[in-house]
Amino acid sequence: MTSRVELDINAPQPQAAQLFADPRNNPRWMDDLERIEPISGTLGEPGSIYRMVPKQGTLTFLATVVSRSLPTEVTLSLENPRVSVGVRDTFLRLSDHKARLISEEVFTFKGVFGKVTGLLAHRAIRNAHRRHMESFKRFVESRAA
Repeated sequence: MTSRVELDINAPQPQAAQLFADPRNNPRWMDDLERIEPISGTLGEPGSIYRMVPKQGTLTFLATVVSRSLPTEVTLSLENPRVSVGVRDTFLRLSDHKARLISEEVFTFKGVFGKVTGLLAHRAIRNAHRRHMESFKRFVESRAA
C-alpha cells in the first residue's frame, strides 16, 4: 500500500528539509511519538538507526536513514515485526520562502494477519500520514526565518 501527501510549506526549502532530517525533532511534531532512542551511527546521517517509541501501545519502529541529500530528499526505512515502511520525503523549492513537501510511504505488511490488517487499516494509515505531514508543516512554519 502506498500513501502520498503533498503540502506547500511557508518556509525556505533548506530550513524545512533540515528540520525534517533531524530525528530529534520528530517528537516535537509527531503527536503520537513519545521519544526517539539512538541505536547506532550519527543520528540523522545515512546508516544511522534509531528507535521510535510511541506514547501509547507497544508498536515501536526501528528507523534507518537510507539516504540524505539535503536540501532535496531524505529516505528512511521503518521496521517492526508486522510492517516495513519505505519513506521518501522530497522538498522542492517554490520560492525563497516557500517549499513543497512530497511525502511518500510504501507499506509492506508481513504475514497473513498483517496483510488483512493492512487492508482494514488503509484509510487510518493514510489519515495518520496526512496528519503527521500537516503537523510537520505547522512545526516548520512556526520556526520560519
